Amino acid sequence: MEEGLQKKYIPMTETTYYTLLSVTVPRHGYAIMQYVSELTKGRIILGTGTLYTMVGRLVADGVIATVPNEEGKKTYLITDAGLELLEYETGRLKNQLTDGESVLGLGGASHE
Repeated sequence: MEEGLQKKYIPMTETTYYTLLSVTVPRHGYAIMQYVSELTKGRIILGTGTLYTMVGRLVADGVIATVPNEEGKKTYLITDAGLELLEYETGRLKNQLTDGESVLGLGGASHE
């Protein structure tokens, strides 16, 4: 993983994490907002300003890319570098959760 990207994106904000999850398949901006809302059961609602500022930064850093589509809407897809970041962050979060459950004696209980 590129050290500069790791320093910039790890630890990852929740909005960045869920945005990257959403573009593991091609999605345009509104579809990203819908997917994140559905995936988090409404816990995270991305506003257009937040989303497009973040997407611009992710594209500039090569974490996601713009891909063509038939509808003429700007559509985004995670890059290999972005996927590497997302997988790294998922592992980091899993380790953090395991440690917390261990210390608190929760034994892997679900917290929805």
